[in-house]
Amino acid sequence: MKPKEMCRGATEDLFRQRLENIIDMRHELIKLSSVIDWSSLSEEFGDFYSEEMGRPAKPIRLMAGLILLQHTYGLSDEETVLRWRENPYWQYFCGFDYFHHGSPIDPTSLIKWRQRIGGKGCEKILSLTIEAGIESDVITKRDLKRVIVDTTVQEKNIAFPTDSGLYLAGLEKLVKISKDLGIKLRQTYARKAKTLSVQVSRYAHARQFKRMRKSLRTLKCFLGRVFRDVKRKASPDLLENTALVHLLPLIEKLLNQTKTSKNKIYSLHAPEVECIAKGKARKHYEFGNKVGLAIPLKKPFVVGVSSFQCNPYDGHTLKDSLEKVQKLTGIRVDQAFVDQGYRNHDVLNVEVFHSRQKRGVTKTIQRHLKRRQAIEPIIGHLKQDGKLGRNYLKGLIGNEINAILSGAGFNLRTILNKIKLIFQKLFYQASLLLYPKNRFYLSNQI
Repeated sequence: MKPKEMCRGATEDLFRQRLENIIDMRHELIKLSSVIDWSSLSEEFGDFYSEEMGRPAKPIRLMAGLILLQHTYGLSDEETVLRWRENPYWQYFCGFDYFHHGSPIDPTSLIKWRQRIGGKGCEKILSLTIEAGIESDVITKRDLKRVIVDTTVQEKNIAFPTDSGLYLAGLEKLVKISKDLGIKLRQTYARKAKTLSVQVSRYAHARQFKRMRKSLRTLKCFLGRVFRDVKRKASPDLLENTALVHLLPLIEKLLNQTKTSKNKIYSLHAPEVECIAKGKARKHYEFGNKVGLAIPLKKPFVVGVSSFQCNPYDGHTLKDSLEKVQKLTGIRVDQAFVDQGYRNHDVLNVEVFHSRQKRGVTKTIQRHLKRRQAIEPIIGHLKQDGKLGRNYLKGLIGNEINAILSGAGFNLRTILNKIKLIFQKLFYQASLLLYPKNRFYLSNQI
């Protein structure tokens, strides 16, 4: 059923104090909660719920607030729920009038809510943070007409792919599923396969590559035998209605792929992972998906996030990134500043300037091009402070959701720092009026 709307009631509880009487109402989270338009979320997400079926859902403000706090502070689902129980400011931010000692939801409810709203709902949350940034004077609408665009890699939560690891994982998965379904295999090779996998790594470390390749061929042979044995002994009903439907095509593709094959499988639990080379000296290859980011030219704020699959050329992603900015902000981009990877792009109605460009570059444009590198530290903050550095969400939709919410979390951190700085300046000015002799001490405190 549809959730009930949360509203701050005027009724008093005889045995409990209201949160506004306990906490500091000048706290940055309290100020931020008054800037966000929570009512628009209820209108947007109301269609995701049934009118009559199911039990009453949790309030939309609670779920959206938990998602925003999670990506603002870079926490897991379990850590978010646990900290909500301990923090009265978080409870006030999520719309509660009184302090609650119990957990508001089970951590798995956040997983189901992300699946419910999907990428479209996450874009609404990101656009809400952009509106909050405009209202709190972090950015202006004029700033949104000139943007910097760049791409990065959102790494998936997988181990570094090796042939021996993939063969062993595929064999163990096949054996486990066959045992659950009651398929009696001729031989499982479980013990021998594990021993061979260890031998492969030891031979590679000792640079005995001939022995390593021989052990690898044997391990691949074991996987092929188990794969063919399962296909022979499984009935048509089992092949169509179980986990074998998803696993058997992956195993077959894994057995057939070679060193020069395209669209390889790098992980069985995340087959959508791509191998992307970004030219880094410390890390030649990254395993995940490509993400396009857009920020205003002169402000550190995320105004567009796009998730791409199949590792497209950067120039072919520019059009989608600029369209996503216009969709989220409602403002058309006039100028875009990019690096040399975006040459030969397919954008027509926007002025695009790339680094080291000579033709048509005035002194003003040249000065703006020097600001293009400002997006690099923002990408670093998204990965270090946010959750863009390691994606734990499943599937293609998980790639999109994690990237968009990471941008929303960065925006909230920027707004909170702005609010905190304003109150520090107000405190400094008020303290100077009371204690003018302590000017040097107070300036050091700021």
